[in-house]
Amino acid sequence: MLDIIGKRNWYFFVSLLVIIPGVISLFLYGLKLSVEFTGGSRMTLIFPKEVNEKIVSQVRKAFAEEKVNVYTIQPAKNSVIIRTEPLQKQEDIKILSSLEKEVGKFKQESFETIGPTIGKETTRKAFYSVMIASVLIVLYIALSFRKVPKPASSWRFGITAIIAVLHDVLLLVGIFSLLGHFYNVEIDSLFITALLTIIGFSVHDTIVVFDRIRENLLRVSGVSFEKIVNDSILQTIVRSLNTSLTALLVLFSLLLFGGESIRWFIVALFIGILSGTYSSIFNAAPLLVVWHNWAMKKREKSNTP
Repeated sequence: MLDIIGKRNWYFFVSLLVIIPGVISLFLYGLKLSVEFTGGSRMTLIFPKEVNEKIVSQVRKAFAEEKVNVYTIQPAKNSVIIRTEPLQKQEDIKILSSLEKEVGKFKQESFETIGPTIGKETTRKAFYSVMIASVLIVLYIALSFRKVPKPASSWRFGITAIIAVLHDVLLLVGIFSLLGHFYNVEIDSLFITALLTIIGFSVHDTIVVFDRIRENLLRVSGVSFEKIVNDSILQTIVRSLNTSLTALLVLFSLLLFGGESIRWFIVALFIGILSGTYSSIFNAAPLLVVWHNWAMKKREKSNTP
């Protein structure tokens, strides 16, 4: 029989191994925030041919002539996404005219401007959304598992579920920090949507395992907590893997045919579901055992005269 709990330290080590590079990147480079968070303008230009270095250089030159600060120019096949300081509509029209003289025919697919104040408000709301979701999840799980037999604690179930979620959030944010630094991938409102979706998915997957642990604790007696948790994981692991695999297959199809505008949103979901499945099986339940064993040793020590 597979002994997941017995090898828990290896799984914790693997988690640290994949999280640490992203955490280092966060400290060194931070996140590349889109105009939705920092304020500014963003436009997408579509060209009749594939964008090469010459076109990028001509685009940069046109903006320089109009004395507009360009933050990033991101080419992708026959399109270019340009991020600049905040521009008014009249300034946009003027720049498009200059661009046409410089690079020839093209089409502006999108243009949006967000002021710095709205950007800060969006950032604040995104942070509050994640924090409130985490607190509500802890309260909900603690309440749902309140009848779990002692010495197990319903609060431990709630908090370890959030630690598993934190694992998924750190991994995803860290990877996007690296992608932002090396490939100019920006964090936008779709990323926050993906993050909240992943939090929900990860907790759902963890609750499936925790629910089986609770059932087995009520049904089985005279068996160690470690064995009950390990048995519960093995009883639910196939269901967890099948659920995740189904979702990943759908995301893979969207990744192939979903288009450029949602590509990184799909990538975020893909990473999050993989991470959420791993953390639910190999982090959340094993952490519950670690905490339980520590609490038992502490109790024994306090009862020893």
